[in-house]
This record gives sequence, structure tokens and C-alpha cells, in this order.
Amino acid sequence: MARYAAPFPRVRGQGLFVGDATSPCPWGVPISRSRTALAVGATLLAGTVGLPVVGASGAAAAGSTLYVNNAAGANCTDSGSGAQSAPYCTIGAAAAVVQPGQTVEIAGGTYNENLTITRSGTAEAPITFRATKADWSASPQSAGTQIGTWDKPVDGFTVKGAQHLRFENLAINGAFQKTTLLVDGARDVSFDRTMIYSGGGVHITNGSADVRYGRGQFGYAQGPAITVDAGSTGTVVTTNVVQANYVDNMVGILVKDAPNTDVVANTVYASCFAGIVLDGTSTGAVVENNVVNTAQFMQKPCDTPARATGISVGANAVSGAKVDYNVIDPRSGGAAYSWAGANFTTQNQFTANTGQGAHDFVAPSWAPKGPDSPVDHTIDSADENAPGMLPTDLIGVAPADDPTVPNTGTGSGFRDRGAYEDQDFGSAFTPAGPTRLLDTRQPIGVPVAQAVPAWGTVDLPVTGVAGVPATGVTAVTMNVTVTEPQQDGHLTVYPHGDALPDASNLNWTAGRTIPNLVTVPVKDGKVSFYNASGGTVHVIADLEGYYSPKGSLFHAQGPTRLLDTRQPIGVPVAQAVPAWGTVDLPVTGVAGVPASGVTAVTMNVTVTEPQQDGHLTVFPHGDALPDASNLNWVAGRTIPNLVTVPVKDGKVSFYNASGGTVHVIADLAGYYATEGKLTYRPLGPYRLVDTRQDTQWEEGSRPAGTVPAWGTLDIPVGELPNAAAVTLNVTVTEPGAQGHLTVYPHGDTLPDASNLNFLPGETIPNQVVVPVKDGKISLYNASGAPLHLVVDEFGFQAY
Repeated sequence: MARYAAPFPRVRGQGLFVGDATSPCPWGVPISRSRTALAVGATLLAGTVGLPVVGASGAAAAGSTLYVNNAAGANCTDSGSGAQSAPYCTIGAAAAVVQPGQTVEIAGGTYNENLTITRSGTAEAPITFRATKADWSASPQSAGTQIGTWDKPVDGFTVKGAQHLRFENLAINGAFQKTTLLVDGARDVSFDRTMIYSGGGVHITNGSADVRYGRGQFGYAQGPAITVDAGSTGTVVTTNVVQANYVDNMVGILVKDAPNTDVVANTVYASCFAGIVLDGTSTGAVVENNVVNTAQFMQKPCDTPARATGISVGANAVSGAKVDYNVIDPRSGGAAYSWAGANFTTQNQFTANTGQGAHDFVAPSWAPKGPDSPVDHTIDSADENAPGMLPTDLIGVAPADDPTVPNTGTGSGFRDRGAYEDQDFGSAFTPAGPTRLLDTRQPIGVPVAQAVPAWGTVDLPVTGVAGVPATGVTAVTMNVTVTEPQQDGHLTVYPHGDALPDASNLNWTAGRTIPNLVTVPVKDGKVSFYNASGGTVHVIADLEGYYSPKGSLFHAQGPTRLLDTRQPIGVPVAQAVPAWGTVDLPVTGVAGVPASGVTAVTMNVTVTEPQQDGHLTVFPHGDALPDASNLNWVAGRTIPNLVTVPVKDGKVSFYNASGGTVHVIADLAGYYATEGKLTYRPLGPYRLVDTRQDTQWEEGSRPAGTVPAWGTLDIPVGELPNAAAVTLNVTVTEPGAQGHLTVYPHGDTLPDASNLNFLPGETIPNQVVVPVKDGKISLYNASGAPLHLVVDEFGFQAY
């Protein structure tokens, strides 16, 4: 989930924004802070619902479901049995008769009811109230079950004296200055995914025991958002986004005279008031994995910083308390901690004086993405073994390992602090091979040796083979070659099961063999190859690597020339590579590539002046020569291809598989290393531009027309958040003269490098990985005549 910048960041996921100083309602609905509770509709349930008599007959047998649905046409009645065909109209009617082991299913809609639940389940057969989920990222009128509305709130939802109850997906609009959700003297009651849109927050009181309030959110609440007090024991407050707004007594979580309370994995915003408070005899508490921000509107210093303490533990509550693995944002100007009356502004001070908080951080509660971004201490750093931790986050997302962040937590090491699991990252790369996955001339990857028919498709399994994991793979990188094509055409490689995209990877003329590197998203463990021609063609695919949650991280670099055997660049003397000869090229410790930690490099490799037909194989230095190829050529032709190759001993090797000499050029596009900040996000493929057609961009339109001789085309690469580099397939078509194309970061000086070489009238593609600047890239036509360009996007590297 994306993380948003100031002034109101949504800290991972779809949490609601707090309002501003004049509009505390998160949806911009004006509110009078002096209003009294509004009257509710005629469907209010008066009084309470009594305790069941054990063994007494109910509306339905234990273990069955009662239905509530007040929608038009639902045929509801409060005097029936609660069957799905004739549901109750009100929640209260079902609550009055529900028996242990039964579930009350509450359909989407609005229910204007004050509810007091007093009926109990048993330990073996609890009662469940399950409402339809609301869309918490939208307004209170969004789909789901709503109890009360913003303009007609209810006086509250109360669980009084009852036991063994489960509540799921409640969304309540409570009246101003009245407790919205009250748990009064109840035992073994849990709330999962509860939304308090308005009112006085949650209050667990009067000796309640073993109450869990988890995965909840708050829109606009007065008073402490969550209060646990009056001798309540064993309460768990977990995985909530707690927002207390900028009015009097807006403490986030208050625990007072409530022993053995666990406050874990919450994200707490308390604008200029205390975030988490343990007061009175609240001994034996655990406060772990929380993210606490008490700054004014999450980012500004407070006018009265003394009351904006992050975590406070009173003198009578310190016994048996454990405070650790929290992140406290210091921007309020208040103390990060108060312990038995002593204030501490740093984690070091707090730990040195109390022995607590050894794994805490006093640091910003969110960090922007970018090349110079600070460490985000909330990610992959939580105590997985803290009591009350749930298996998923606020919105049901399982823990995910961000490959750009070291795992410093307990257990798996990659649980996040706070209520959200960060999902704002892509995949890492594992170099592999080169290994042949597909060859329709044999049968490799296909059941029989057979050319791909005209307009035909081949589906290739790519996971669970050749060392590629069976699960978790998001994209594969392959060197794809077409050979023996009967007619002119092109090949499209795309995710299995998707509609055929308007994109291409290889273009050919009849009879010609041509390769191209392809990075393609994976679906169902497969990718598909479409022969867009009226004749058959053979297809070969060699695995170069794959993207998954684990692996190496990309560093965009260049383009910079590493090798040119015509000069001497990368070689001791200017000399063509001999027939059946090999060149070993050092790639680490040069051109900005580190001397160690590099796992693979991506280069644009060009062969020129070949004396005879042949192919080039680029492979890890020191490995046995693999049965794979990267470039295929005919005598006298200049041809490029992008290559991603594993690095061994700091070098890669180039093998000339031909009976004549050839010159080789290699331009660095980037490298993969064990550490970094970029991850890959596969996309599409999507067509960004075809200069033969009109193109509409957000910043304007480009009419159809060629790129002129010695001219540059600047292309916006779309709304790619925090993009550092983009993976494209670039095709030159209808060139009027021989030349080459250079793709480079927008605004940079034109580099001495090339991506495609072409002859007059030729259509030729190549994959390009290029850094992005100002949201754009530039393509330079290094020829004396106009040409057309087709550019397809396959993914991007992002912070």
C-alpha cells in the first residue's frame, strides 16, 4: 500500500485522514462541537435484551444462522424466525433471541438502533454478530453495514454483563460526547474490524475481563479514543488505527486501574495530546510494536508540548510493565516517554534510566520514498512474539518481507510495527542460467517439436522449473529468439491468461533469426508467446533470471560504455574477438559499480563487423559455456541486444560462436546487488507511444509524426510512483537511413552509448532499461533521416 507524504500521511494501507482544525470530520462534513445527541428513527430498540436461559428454546436451533436485512424487497419482519427468506428488520430483534453457537448475519444497509446486548454464548459455543464489511477508505455512506449515520447517529452500542461474544465488521456513527461502544462488565468478548465514525470512542469498564478490541479504526471521536478502566483485566487492544483529534482530552489510548492490559501493534495519532497512557494500578501491561505520533496534524510542533507525551506510565503502573519495540514520533516537541513522573526525550535516556524500550525508536513515524530517504524504523522490525499480535494487519494483509529493509524483528523478523503491514514495494531479482526453457525445434517446453502456427500462441510454464520457485514469482527475464519465420511479423510475450496486449517484443522479416531480452509478468506460473504473422515461426527462450520476494536489488547506472573491442575499452588492445574466442570483462569496481556485493549486470551488448554468421553467448566468468545465446547475426550486420548476466569473480564472459572475427560493444544499464532501495514492479505490457499515431499524454498531446534526423523524442513514462528506472521494449521502424538509437535519462547529456542499430527501412526492437528523470526519458535518433518509434512499457524499478 502506498505511503503518502505530509501533511496527512496514510501510514501504509487505507487509513482515514484526520480532519483539519476547522473540519474535524474526515469526510469534510461540518460538525458543531456543541451539538447534543440527535434523535434516531422509529426503529430504535428500547431497553436491553435479556440473558438466555440455558436449554430454553430459541428462534432457531443452536449453531444455525439468524439473518438481519432491512433492505427493500428483503421481506423482513421482526416477528419471524430470522430465516434468510424472511430476515429480521433490526439487529435488536435477532439479539433478543440468539442462542449460544448461533451467528447473526447482518446485511449491508443502515440500522438506526441503540443496542444493548446482554445475551451470552458459552466458551464452547460463542455467539457471533457478523456484519457486512464497509469500505473504510470511502465515506460513511459506502457499502457495508452502518449502525447510525453521520446526521442521525445512535446513542451507542453496549455489551453489558454478557459473555462469549464475537463481533465482526461493525461500523457505528455515535452521538456527540456519548460513548460509541461500551463494554460494561462483560467477559470473553472480541471485536474484529470495528469502525467508529463518530462519537465518544470505545470504553471497556466495570471489571470486564478478556476483552479484545482489534483491527478497528476511528473517524472522529471525542475524549480518549479507547479507554480501559475500572478494574477490567486481560484486555487486548491490538492492530487499531487510533485517531484522536485536536480538541480537549484527546488521548489516544487510556488504561487506568486495569491490570494486565496488552496494547500492541496500534498506530496512534493523538494531535497534541498523550498517545498511550497507563495510569492508576494498571500493572503488568505490555506496550509493544506501536507507532505513536502526537504532533499537531501528524507533523507540526504543538503549542503545549508538555501534554503531547508519546507513552506515559504512571508510578502505580510501572510494576510488571513491558515497553518495547515502539516508534515514537518526536515532532510534537513533547517528551517521548513519561515513566513514574520522569520525562525522557530520547530512547537512550529512557532505556538507561528504566531498562525499558531497548528496541524502541524515537524517530518519524513515516518516511518518504527516495534515493536519500531515511530508514523507516516501522518496517520489518516488530516483536512477532508480543501478546495479542494478529496474523494479519488492519485490512487483512499478511506480513510481507520488504527486500530493501534488513529483518530486525523477532520470529520471522519481518513483522511491521503499527497497524499496517507495508506493501509499498516490488520484487527482487535472482539471476539464473542462462538455461533453455523453450525450443520449439526440439521439444523443450512444448510437448512436441513443432513451429508455432500462424497467429498461434504457446503457453510456457516458467515456475517450478530450472531452479525458479513454484510460488512467489512475479516476472521472468528471458532471452527470446525467433528463427525460421515464414513471413514478416512480430512476437508478443505477455502474462498467461491476460488479453493479448497491443505490444510487441520482437519484429522480423521472413527467414531472419533475431533475439531480444524480454522481462514479462508471470500469471498462473506461465507466460504466453503470440506469433503475429501469417506464417509459422520457431521460438527459443533462455532463462536469465526471475523476480520474487527474495533476491538482489537493482541500481540504475549509465548508460556507460564498458567494452568496445574496436578501441581499447575493457580490453588491453583494440582487436576483434577471434573465431570461437572468448573475452573476459571486469564489471565490478568500474563505472560506479561496487567492487563487491554485485550479483548481476545489465548491459546493452552490440556486435558489429562480423565476418561470418554466428551468435554471441554472454555468461558468468568461470562457468562452463552454456547451451544458450544472446545475439544472433548474419555476416556484416550490426545488431544489439540487452543482456542481464550473473557476475562471478567480478567478471562476465563473451563467447563468439562463429567461424569469423567480430567486434563487441557493451554499455552498462545497471547492476544488481545484495543491498539497495529499488524493487521491480511488473506492468502491462502497455504501449506508451507509437509515433505513427496521435498520442495523448497528461501534459498534452503529440500528433503522429516521425522523430527527425538527429532529433530527440522526450516521453513521459506515466504515473510511476518513486520510479528510478523503467523497462521498455523499443522498436525502430521505417528509418530513412542507417544509424542508431540512444535512450537515456531526460535532461542528461547525450551519452556515448547506443541501444539499437538499424539499416534503412528496417524494423528492429530491443529491450531497454533506462533511468527516469523528471518523470521522462529521452530517445535520440542518431541518423541522417527521420524514423518512427514504438515504445512499450513492461515494468519499472521504484523506491
